[in-house]
Amino acid sequence: MDNLKFNHITPIQLRFNDFDALGHVNNSVYFSFYDLGKTAYFNQVMPDVSVSKEVGVVIGHIEVSFLLSVYPGENVAVETAVVEIGNKSFKLLQHLIDLDTKQVKCICQTVMVCFDAITKTTRPISEAWRKAMADFEQNPELLKVHTNH
Repeated sequence: MDNLKFNHITPIQLRFNDFDALGHVNNSVYFSFYDLGKTAYFNQVMPDVSVSKEVGVVIGHIEVSFLLSVYPGENVAVETAVVEIGNKSFKLLQHLIDLDTKQVKCICQTVMVCFDAITKTTRPISEAWRKAMADFEQNPELLKVHTNH
């Protein structure tokens, strides 16, 4: 995944309250940046695919590596890609990058689980979702079900 090309990028507007007493973005704020990236990704990739209050996705696992601090005035964005799709879940890789220097400031890996809110159970990822993500990522390997999810 070192040579992964991201097909989706979400510019992030830094706000005064994102910064802590040390003058850099507080670690807890990064999660809201990644949420913005996820939302924009799914709005673009699956605009016609039904994600509703009944069926959607929830975070099953999230792992963040903080590499470099983000300071006021930096021009940052979140890159988002689906890198693996299982039966009921898929993996997202996100980078918070400095658009001017191209430095990766932070890396987030998330396992998203398809969830039925009515039955309160997981459910298989629909073929429409799988195809939409694979097509957007231009990665036919994503059409193959990885059973470790």
